[in-house]
Amino acid sequence: MKQLLLVLGFLLLAGVAYAGPVVEMKTSMGTIRIELNEEEAPQTVKNFLTYVDQKFYDGTVFHRVIKKFMIQGGGFNQFGTKKVTLDPIKNEANNGLKNRKGSISMARTGVVDSATSQFFINLVNNSSLDHSGNSSRAFGYAVFGHVISGLNIVEKIGKVKTVAKGAQFRDYPEPQVIIESVRRL
Repeated sequence: MKQLLLVLGFLLLAGVAYAGPVVEMKTSMGTIRIELNEEEAPQTVKNFLTYVDQKFYDGTVFHRVIKKFMIQGGGFNQFGTKKVTLDPIKNEANNGLKNRKGSISMARTGVVDSATSQFFINLVNNSSLDHSGNSSRAFGYAVFGHVISGLNIVEKIGKVKTVAKGAQFRDYPEPQVIIESVRRL
């Protein structure tokens, strides 16, 4: 018991453990579990869980994989058709969370508050994606959780061969990496 308390205390001091909702993402390459940080990114987590509860992500793909950078998914089905999303949400990139290896963040366009359903998981520490100012370029990408198991699956996805697929996709995995389901645990 004493050893368990010491381990838990160490994890808390290291900033690794926070008790938030956990989702399980089953992919064609394996299962990833992600803990969400609703304390620091409440609107982003609420938005993500709305899509999870609607089973929106089922049958979508990781449509953008850039080695030693990130894997992105949550917006296109297996036929390359963009899914209809909810309205964009406010960008919470100024929440103090960082784009570190294994963190999950919201994808967006050049417009600060344009994130809808698409997300990415960082393959490395990507400090250039962190909030550093209020301009569109410097605002950053909202981190809202981190991988707690299956980081090896994320890394495996990050190493797949990619191709250009039409005018729409430049870094499309071949073969496809399918998000079979995402569920709350």
